[in-house]
Amino acid sequence: MVEGIGIKVARIAIILAVFPVWELMSRIGLVNPRLLPSASDTLATLLDLLQRASVRNDLAATAMEVTTAFVLALPAGCLIGFLIAENRYFADVVKPLLFFAFSTPKSIFLPMFILVFGVGFAEKVGFGFFSTIFIVVMSTATAVESVKVEYLTVARSYGATPTQTALRVYLPSMLPVLLEALRISMIFNLTGVILAEMYASRDGIGHQIATWGENFQMKQLLAGVVMVAAIAIAFNESIRWVEARCSHWRT
Repeated sequence: MVEGIGIKVARIAIILAVFPVWELMSRIGLVNPRLLPSASDTLATLLDLLQRASVRNDLAATAMEVTTAFVLALPAGCLIGFLIAENRYFADVVKPLLFFAFSTPKSIFLPMFILVFGVGFAEKVGFGFFSTIFIVVMSTATAVESVKVEYLTVARSYGATPTQTALRVYLPSMLPVLLEALRISMIFNLTGVILAEMYASRDGIGHQIATWGENFQMKQLLAGVVMVAAIAIAFNESIRWVEARCSHWRT
């Protein structure tokens, strides 16, 4: 318990230490302030941006795209991963394709999504889905394979139905692994959506960040980066908290 608190304090201390160093480097001229505005100026710009309706609308658009892509990718990926783990023939057919797609940089497929879906909501959701589903599939397959055969044998010998086996054996054993996969897949999901917004989009925070970069608005650009990083860290730590509460289910 004490060790866990110490780790959390150390993480927060490292993050907080970045800002004084950042401020000092800019103030003493170690880096060009035009290229790297000070931390105080960046945070002030961030507060100003959050008060703008256009930025809030872009954040809402990105949140909707990320949520939709994740809601679609999670059940589809879990189903495919379960079939891979439980069906040898299906695994032999699908696994080589999955490894090929997983090892290929996803960004090279983005122009295809633009050609198929156009520039809009479907394109960004589709690419977010594509960026996420492979992590979910492979994590689910690993989680299913980690369930001990003895537990399944005991459950089936007592006449457990497939639904009872799934809810009372598979789910408790798989949940810690799935929660860890949830954190990783959401990072890929967020990255995919923002990349699609930066490449071709009319709205979204990624589109705003790309616009600020193209116009050399460094304060706004860095404020946008800090904004996205804060969102990602908040989600990551929320899932870590849930994962810690479920750690007693590890087998």
